[in-house]
Amino acid sequence: MAERKLMAGHVMRRLRRQQALSQAAMAEMLGISPSYLNLVERNQRPVSATLLVKLAETFDFDPRALTAAEPGGGREAIRRRLADPMFADLEIDRNELEEWLAAAPGGAEAFARAFDRIGQATTAAPAGDPVGLVRAEIARWRNHFGDLDAAAETLADQLRLGAGDLYGAISERLRVKHSIAIRILPVDVMPDVLRRLDLHARQLQLSELLDPASRTFATAFQLALIEARSEIDALVSGAGFGQIAADRLYRRHLASYFAAAVMMPYARFLRACEATGYDIELLQRRFGAGFEHVAHRLTTLQRVGARGLPFFMIRIDRAGQASKRYAGASGAALVEAEGRCPLWNLHGAFDRPGHLAVQLVELEDGGRWLTMARTVTPQGQRYGLVSAEFAVAIGVAAEHAGTLAAARGFDLAGTAMPIGLGCRQCLRSDCPQRAAAPAGRALVINERERRVTALTFAGD
Repeated sequence: MAERKLMAGHVMRRLRRQQALSQAAMAEMLGISPSYLNLVERNQRPVSATLLVKLAETFDFDPRALTAAEPGGGREAIRRRLADPMFADLEIDRNELEEWLAAAPGGAEAFARAFDRIGQATTAAPAGDPVGLVRAEIARWRNHFGDLDAAAETLADQLRLGAGDLYGAISERLRVKHSIAIRILPVDVMPDVLRRLDLHARQLQLSELLDPASRTFATAFQLALIEARSEIDALVSGAGFGQIAADRLYRRHLASYFAAAVMMPYARFLRACEATGYDIELLQRRFGAGFEHVAHRLTTLQRVGARGLPFFMIRIDRAGQASKRYAGASGAALVEAEGRCPLWNLHGAFDRPGHLAVQLVELEDGGRWLTMARTVTPQGQRYGLVSAEFAVAIGVAAEHAGTLAAARGFDLAGTAMPIGLGCRQCLRSDCPQRAAAPAGRALVINERERRVTALTFAGD
């Protein structure tokens, strides 16, 4: 608590009302001025350590209650809900929102729950959106599956004892224990397939286009489908999707998770992360993995008693469309937002392929994140054919980033790039990059002046 400002006005207000006290009476009992207590309740002043001790002594108050979740997820989460077009005519500004949260935190929480319940009922589309269903299930687990991790770690130790070469050890295990041989086929035999299991020939056929890291991952993926079948089946059954496409998509994610955990066993990988400052290039070389493999693995390190830093990961194409999103335990709104800010250098990664772009960004809610972005190209691309390119970004809250190798030379408390969650959700009024007014805000056209942004909106 001493390392950050503790804003807990809604909790203070609730405590005062439970005690049936006026602000003046409570302030007198705590030895502070009524005006200061009023500022604390309105989240305009933090709860100091001295005040925290006084609360505990006077009201037998558990200080941990002050860190409880804010109503509806806090100001920015409520504001995103109010950006829905159904509220467009209300034009609720920041001050009004702050007053609502301070005066009626229970009402704000009730609104958030009702809005979310309605949204789930109207947008779930269980029959038509398997990707959304699987994403929601992965988020529910925070992309950490303890049973799979434990099984993969045990298997990795066994493979390590058998041979120093992981690919060779997995290939041998598939051959000896499961009667599946590995065969590398030329591209003219498998022109548009990278991996195929031929049960008739008892072969796992891999394209010659796969690089060493991808070959290892492909063989570990096949091993997952066989040796982690019971764990994967239990997770798929527990999800209860009720549709084949979602079941298969989730199964593929879980098998990929297991494969990555075999290549990067939890305890060894976490030790390497902490020893290298989460240096992604070093981790790639040490574990024989690709950039995207390592980036995804960083979002999974949530084992009880041995947690890594809470990273998020997102992968986009040049059009800004997200094809992978993992918030992990980060709680990053950057992952869940449908829009993205062009000032975030995730987009600029396409300008320097293969280069790691590091940036300190700050959201409207004051949250600061250190992000790292780099381009990746899918395996199997050939000259003369349509090629694909993606940008992958990972990030961690600036308060956790001090030990990162990528943070060297950065003043994490200094100037950060101000970004939003896409123009439709961003209320920054001085952004020259703005392409649309925020949802729920009417455009204001003034012929007598030209501001930094051509799109001026009401309530800014």
